[in-house]
Amino acid sequence: MNDGTHRYTVLVNGAGQYALHPEGAEEPSGWLAAGFGGTEEECVAHVDRCWTDTRPAHLRRPAGAGHA
Repeated sequence: MNDGTHRYTVLVNGAGQYALHPEGAEEPSGWLAAGFGGTEEECVAHVDRCWTDTRPAHLRRPAGAGHA
């Protein structure tokens, strides 16, 4: 059980998906720090505010976007 003392970093991947990762641990391939860290509760609240549409990024783009 997390007692609130563990710290996490919020990560984001190329599909715009978010994950919590133990602070200080090497980021997995394909994931980058999203610029937020804190307790699990703080990070989950941040992700909830930022990631309101959980579909992968390519499904969130408007029809025709990205076509030349």
